Amino acid sequence: MGSAMECRVLSIQSHVVRGYVGNKSASFPLQVLGFEVDSINSVQFSNHTGYSHWKGQVLTADELHVLYEGIKLNNVHHYDYVLTGYTRDTSFLEMVVDIVQELKTANPNLVYVCDPVLGDHGSMYVPQNLYPVYKNKVVPVADIITPNQFEAELLTGKNISTEKDAVEVMDLLHAMGPDTVVITSSDLPSRLGDRFLVSLGSQRHVRPDGTRTTQRVRIEVPKVDAVFVGTGDLFAAMLLAWTHHYPNDLKTACEKTFSVMHHVIQRTISYAHELAGPGRRPSPPQLELRMIQSKADIEDPAIVTEATVIS
Repeated sequence: MGSAMECRVLSIQSHVVRGYVGNKSASFPLQVLGFEVDSINSVQFSNHTGYSHWKGQVLTADELHVLYEGIKLNNVHHYDYVLTGYTRDTSFLEMVVDIVQELKTANPNLVYVCDPVLGDHGSMYVPQNLYPVYKNKVVPVADIITPNQFEAELLTGKNISTEKDAVEVMDLLHAMGPDTVVITSSDLPSRLGDRFLVSLGSQRHVRPDGTRTTQRVRIEVPKVDAVFVGTGDLFAAMLLAWTHHYPNDLKTACEKTFSVMHHVIQRTISYAHELAGPGRRPSPPQLELRMIQSKADIEDPAIVTEATVIS
């Protein structure tokens, strides 16, 4: 099991004053697990956009470059991980790729963890021109990616209607660059019934003799009747942490990651329903992730979600 001591993460994500999205969803749990986190805020908003109102600023590609140059001038730009999530601007995304490539030149062992946020349920919620940047520039330099089914299909041009399709899509994504792929959610039927959704993961390893082997897993995840914001950011951060601790054991890394998600979400939904009152649907403020209250679960999650090795 690897140590997180002296492990440094550059997290380039959104930031909100109120709530847990982007850097706030990623930094606290990573720090709790012993990682040093340097955060660059791609946006700085009063709150997430699920509220009725929000105000704030968006960081431009040039401004990102200036911040990175400042880090570089002080010679403190050695990172072990880069973590990125939602963005809406192609030039910003291309600047991220430039930074990742430069950091990988300085540290060939750097791991880039990318949540390729493009859309869900058949429709994109970022501008169309981000798609070719993700496909042709971002995914090829990524080491770990966490698409949902729609994003995985979009990036590979192949639909998923069976588990075999999902395995083929993950293999196509491997061929594009990343050694670890986790499809965070899918429409595949769960063997545990319609109250569960299916996630799948695949990880390539190089054996000492140079040959490749792949471990693939399926995870059945309980569905929750609520809309949360920031869960994708938390998921990517936890997968970063647990693949660091279990670099050759995707099954355990996924069990830890999905179990953390379960504990945080269950604590959040229980609290939200308590605040909303009987028969009332919780509001966005009530559904803010209960991150601080979940510190113990983040550090040492009780395993409630088991992964099945499928190959």
